[in-house]
Amino acid sequence: MIVLEALGVDDLKNIIKRALKETGAQADKDTIEAVAGLGNGDARTALNIIEASSKQSKKITKELVKEIIQKPSLIYDKSGDEHYNLISALHKTIRGGDADAGVYYLARILEAGEDPVYVARRLVRFASEDVGLANNSALLLANSVFDTVKNIGMPECNVHLAHLVIYLSKSKKDISAYEAYGRAKRDVEEYGNLSVPLHLRNAPTKLMKELDYGKDYKYTPREDSEDQEYFPDELKGRKYIS
Repeated sequence: MIVLEALGVDDLKNIIKRALKETGAQADKDTIEAVAGLGNGDARTALNIIEASSKQSKKITKELVKEIIQKPSLIYDKSGDEHYNLISALHKTIRGGDADAGVYYLARILEAGEDPVYVARRLVRFASEDVGLANNSALLLANSVFDTVKNIGMPECNVHLAHLVIYLSKSKKDISAYEAYGRAKRDVEEYGNLSVPLHLRNAPTKLMKELDYGKDYKYTPREDSEDQEYFPDELKGRKYIS
């Protein structure tokens, strides 16, 4: 494991000066010092502040920097640690059933400028992965909200996402579908492409029928198929759903 140490103030200053040259912006020593302090050892944070400030003015002052940091949406790094920290907190909070904390993290994410469609997509996944069979209506609501978010966008869709977060938080949880797929996937990776039993194969041609494709298949709506095997021979009796 590689541990990334925090950068010193002097290192950050040098990085900030290079960034100023690249953006064509200017800042005095006090401003550079202030941005380095706000970076708190993280070059990415300092660079985000410089980038956001330079878009407002090519003369960066402490007053402008103060204005920028008071607007998180201007410096939110969608590929940085905070992005992943917040979406992880949202997911785990909803899983734990704390609707109030869920709405808080949702607001943090949206007000920082995250794409609401990304959040909605994650919640659609949550509806099956964590709520699952305990409440099948969760997936219906999640998909409805997903479509709404795409159609109306921010800021109107914030209440729809809050509605969904609260609903998912309060729903019972069941991860059997998530776990079942994981178990099936492991067998697929271990056993590869096992042969489909002949009686389950489609037989659209005469040759296929002569090769016993579809032979002795029991059509459940019309006959008793309780003893019919569906797995390949190597996996007979497998149970993925607990």
